[in-house]
Amino acid sequence: MTVSLIEEQTPGKSDDPLLAVERAMHGLCSGDDPVNAMLREHLGTGGKRIRAALAFRAASLLGASAPEATLWAAACELLHNATLIHDDLQDGDTVRRGQPTLWAKYGAASAITAGDMMLMLPYIAIDRSSLSAKTKCRLHECIARRAIQTAIGQATELELGRSDHPTWEGYERSAVGKTGQFFGLPLEGAMLIAGMSAARARSAGATFEMLGVFFQMLDDVVDLYGEKGRQEAGCDIREGKMSALIVAHLERFPADAAWLLSVLRTPRGETTSEQVETVRVRLRESGTMAETLRRAMELLAGIRGSDTVRRYPALRPVIEATAARSLGTVSHLLSTESNTQMEQRNAS
Repeated sequence: MTVSLIEEQTPGKSDDPLLAVERAMHGLCSGDDPVNAMLREHLGTGGKRIRAALAFRAASLLGASAPEATLWAAACELLHNATLIHDDLQDGDTVRRGQPTLWAKYGAASAITAGDMMLMLPYIAIDRSSLSAKTKCRLHECIARRAIQTAIGQATELELGRSDHPTWEGYERSAVGKTGQFFGLPLEGAMLIAGMSAARARSAGATFEMLGVFFQMLDDVVDLYGEKGRQEAGCDIREGKMSALIVAHLERFPADAAWLLSVLRTPRGETTSEQVETVRVRLRESGTMAETLRRAMELLAGIRGSDTVRRYPALRPVIEATAARSLGTVSHLLSTESNTQMEQRNAS
């Protein structure tokens, strides 16, 4: 069945505006060919659609019409999913959102082709909007620039993984590039749609990049201490990824470097569940998990008090809604650590 590209958001028509974003994305890959079918299959696995929600809320709060906000949200989410298709192949992940990844099911060559095609769909989404030619041009530039920075972020993460002395600064650079761009992009584009200057839009987008770093830090914690819908806990350990937890721990306990790096550099297929559990216990008992959560909350506090929020208070609900979704994934950890700290203070 062919799905219409845009459906107007009217009261009573849909309780969730993201349903229209979903229809828009599927409509952009509705062709009757193997590549389009793979893209629809990938999108059909679901996901939190955090970038789409951020883009839609920001654009709507800044005055965009429902069709404009919908297409911009679709553009942001499609670009993000294109990188996921490639990331799954690079990382060797065979499962995403509880379903086989495209490369695992159809082979690496087909997955690369599908990812390449999806990279182009955001430009078509923008082009099909009713925005002015000038605004479309600015949005195209925004998409391209941030896609480039995402690729640089991916390369930075790979380089960080090869380092014997990873630093927190290096981690933040990687997270800003790889994850932060998909939080800065929705906001920057929303401001451009609202008629803001390119300079103001880019400046505000930089604040939301840090929201992406906050998201990535919590996502790193969830990988080891929560459920992400992958095969098992500790995918980052098996991949040899320099997550926020690993970098923070090596910074605090450099004597653990030889052991911890040897685990990370064990081939994925040879990493045992016992090794992952040992890392899991060590990082929690040493206080590294709590320290990583503390740093994330400190970062969020800085975002909440930023010049961007003071200048554009209408964006505060966007930040809070986005942060709440991430915080929900670690709520059990935050409450546990809070109780532990209270017990330690009472004991002293």
